[in-house]
Amino acid sequence: MKLNWFTRKGIFYRPASIAGWLILAIALAYAVYTFVDIDSRAHSVSDTLINFVFNLLLIGLIYTVIAYFTESRKVEGKVD
Repeated sequence: MKLNWFTRKGIFYRPASIAGWLILAIALAYAVYTFVDIDSRAHSVSDTLINFVFNLLLIGLIYTVIAYFTESRKVEGKVD
C-alpha cells in the first residue's frame, strides 16, 4: 500500500492529501494546547519558552517521521 500524504520541499514536508493536512492541523493544535498549558503554570517568559521549545521539537520530530514514511517518492528509471 502506497501512502502519498506528503511531498518533500527542501527540508520541509508539505501535506499533499487530506490525511496530511489533518496530521498538520493536529500537530499545530497540540502545539498551541501545549503552549497554553505550559504558560498557565510558568512563572516567567523564559520559563515558558524553555519548557515549550523541547515540546515543540518533539512535535516536529513526530511530524517529520510520519511525513518521511508517507511521502510520495519518485523511483528513478521506472516508467509508468
